[in-house]
Amino acid sequence: MENYSKGKNVEEELERSKIPIKDLPDNFLWMQVKGGSKMANLLSHAAGILEDKAATAVVWTGAGVAISKAISCAEILKRQFSIEHQLTKLSYKTVEEYWEPKIDGLETLVVKRQIPIIHILLSVNAIPDTNQIGYQSLNGKKFWQKEQSSNSKQNQSHKPKKPFKHKKT
Repeated sequence: MENYSKGKNVEEELERSKIPIKDLPDNFLWMQVKGGSKMANLLSHAAGILEDKAATAVVWTGAGVAISKAISCAEILKRQFSIEHQLTKLSYKTVEEYWEPKIDGLETLVVKRQIPIIHILLSVNAIPDTNQIGYQSLNGKKFWQKEQSSNSKQNQSHKPKKPFKHKKT
């Protein structure tokens, strides 16, 4: 590749109509997360829309390096609003890289790559088809809420242990 220099990248654009989730609500907020997006900005925008009840569902989309950021945003928002219904889908988009020759007589190279994309639907209202692959529900539980059992009730009343002290020899 020392005889080539990187040229342009042509990426397949994400479109609202191509989100691979069936039965999307008509009025949903689509948050497209990029690698350079600031999570605080994304979360405050989405939270404002949900608080105003302008939308009852949010789709978080992230491609490539932005996947982990999209997941984090979805998990934070899901916990903040106790959103009970989630549907996660994976897909790919095509990126064509063009490599221009540095030496006469060589042809331009085109490298096609598939970049993974994650789509996470969070919905306040029930999702029509709960048998879809990628569906998760809290079933009325709140996040971080533990189920009470007889063992956990006993453990709550115990005294804290004394710190361990080493014996000097």
